Amino acid sequence: MTSASDNNKRVAKNTILLYVRMAFNMLVSLYTSRVVLDSLGVDDYGVYNVVGGFVGLFSMISGSLAAAISRFLTFELGRGETPKLNNVFCTSVIIQFIIAAIVLVFSETVGLWFVNTQLVIPPTRLAAAHVAYQCSIATFIIGILSTPYNAVVVAHEKMSFFAIMSVSISIAKLIIAISLSLVSSDRLIFYAVLIAVIALVDRIVYGVYCSRNFEETHFHFCFERSLIAKIFGFAGWNSFGVVSSLLMTQGVNILVNIFFGLTCNAARGIATQVESAIGQLSSNFTLALNPQITKEYAKGNSHRTLQLVYSGSKLSFLLMLLVSLPILFETETILGLWLVSTPDFAVLFARLAILVSLLSIVSQTLVSAMLATGKIRNYQIVVGGLGLLIYPIVWALYKLGFPVYVSYVVHFLIFVVQLATRLVMLRKMIGLDPLYFIRHVLLKDVEVVALSIVLPIAITVCIEPSVPRFILTTLTAIISTIISAYFVGLSPQEKNIVLDLAGNMFKRLSK
Repeated sequence: MTSASDNNKRVAKNTILLYVRMAFNMLVSLYTSRVVLDSLGVDDYGVYNVVGGFVGLFSMISGSLAAAISRFLTFELGRGETPKLNNVFCTSVIIQFIIAAIVLVFSETVGLWFVNTQLVIPPTRLAAAHVAYQCSIATFIIGILSTPYNAVVVAHEKMSFFAIMSVSISIAKLIIAISLSLVSSDRLIFYAVLIAVIALVDRIVYGVYCSRNFEETHFHFCFERSLIAKIFGFAGWNSFGVVSSLLMTQGVNILVNIFFGLTCNAARGIATQVESAIGQLSSNFTLALNPQITKEYAKGNSHRTLQLVYSGSKLSFLLMLLVSLPILFETETILGLWLVSTPDFAVLFARLAILVSLLSIVSQTLVSAMLATGKIRNYQIVVGGLGLLIYPIVWALYKLGFPVYVSYVVHFLIFVVQLATRLVMLRKMIGLDPLYFIRHVLLKDVEVVALSIVLPIAITVCIEPSVPRFILTTLTAIISTIISAYFVGLSPQEKNIVLDLAGNMFKRLSK
């Protein structure tokens, strides 16, 4: 009991740290995007978004390995075997170097051909796009090499360092954005180069911190075939999910560029910024929760694992709803206040992206539990295979002349099918009860949404768009969500968790 209480306190402490990070980063990120869009212009902003997005497609290799590394490190921490933990880390570093080399070769051949011949980029900006592309490759490869170190920090739940580094990076990006207006040379090139420099500094600092604080990060050459086979086996099957995720984001972004041009890419970029800023709230909670899910599973504590999955899913959704609801009702006003010039479709894209994210966040703890088992082949074939359908369906619909926003509709419908499939498959994998999840998580979420939107709808219908209406709608939506969540959405146990979290937060803030 004491252990569970201590773990709850650790989750609460880490969540508080991550929320402070989130609040700061969200404000800085939104303002940074505004300044960058204004300084670069719609076309250059669209170029950077689509070129950087294409480089992101290469993470279908590294992303699955990153998940594998994180899972194995956290699992071994749960079992408490330090020598085995060191072998996992050293093997992970070697694997990431190999992957970095593969990505570099592929991006400088096939990738470069695609940028030059397939993407829609104005001829006058092609040279700058090349530089941005090379910088994006450098940033991406540095990120690959940073993965084992970042995974160790999260596995040890050292969220204070994680939060400090994240805030520092946001400040650095803000400084770069502000300095763009002072640059007389090509601003796109200037921006891309300095973003790569930030990634390099981040990698160095993480490496130094880990080597000084975690014994298992002292590198030695380790070529343990059985371990490599396990990591690659896990990563190989997990790649289904990674590929589907990339195709529905960066892949669709490229389709939008081909069919609709840079203006729509800029609008998607803005929508992604809004979605990302909101998503940080709930993802911070799951980031603090995920190591606990993996460690409890490694200990064989199935009851605690399921408890974390059920409550984590509901609380993640409610936290995201708390921030999302005001933005959904007042998107146009918010973008008007935030941006100097709002790209066409940005308002619609932002709203649709938020709706998709609200559905997606429900599954986050389910995915964490699935990864903790290590037995992911059948799951990824089915669920990842469903995700792979998004790209060809969107491509076909665009070819048939459907509007640009249809991609978000496809995402939402596929996510519904994926969620239902996850519930069925996790019943066998971890003993999850689908009917319990539907009754006590999904239906409770729906009830809270239904009660929370009544007053905001009435306000937006009766009052013309304005700053006073924005303030009134925001306050009403937040208060309605909190009251509905507490009295309708949460179980008595979950209310205690929320009260403990609020109490710990108050104590820390009052010190």
